Amino acid sequence: MTSPGIIDRFKTGLWHENPGLVQLLGLCPLLAVTSSFVNGLGLGIATLAVLVASNGLVSATRRWIQAEIRIPIYVLIIASLVTCIELIFKAWFPALDRSLGIFIPLIVTNCAIVARAEVFASRNPIGSSVADGFVMGSGFALLLMAIGAFRELLGQGSLFARMDMLLGGEPMRGLVFTDGGWLLAILPPGAFFSLALAIAIKNTIDRRQREKRQRAMPGRARRATQ
Repeated sequence: MTSPGIIDRFKTGLWHENPGLVQLLGLCPLLAVTSSFVNGLGLGIATLAVLVASNGLVSATRRWIQAEIRIPIYVLIIASLVTCIELIFKAWFPALDRSLGIFIPLIVTNCAIVARAEVFASRNPIGSSVADGFVMGSGFALLLMAIGAFRELLGQGSLFARMDMLLGGEPMRGLVFTDGGWLLAILPPGAFFSLALAIAIKNTIDRRQREKRQRAMPGRARRATQ
């Protein structure tokens, strides 16, 4: 695998085909748990681990999975991995597990994971499938963390609060900027507003890049693309 291939994979997973930002998959956990950075980080790590492992297992067993039962088998693989992740959270990160609640088990129903198993892992070798799971999971995790940080900053006036749920130790206040915040940001409407803002920013950047490329093209080539 060459370096340009790796770079292109990351561009695809983090920007061009981000599961939450472009494909709009897995919106239920994305909108529900991103009231703080640590929640987004915790669920992002869990989803990333499941996506990488499920892609690898689906790719490794794809020659023995009959087409008629492939989706139930994918769900069974994903459910087994999610159970392992849930037990790890309960054993090592109990406070974060309580904060995330039902949304760790609900990773099983995340359409992004089943979609990558069906679209990519079932048709490619193990190495490529694991890499695809990593970049797609990284894109989803970074979006969770970005929205969580944005909502926490606006809603609570802090950043990186309660990282002790992941790192252990005494309760952490994080970076405190104000004593209060805009309550709407950490309520359900704030999740929709934050995601809409992220999508609008991405679309604006993509449009400006297209316009810049078109201005850089020769006149005849520009007219041919219009």
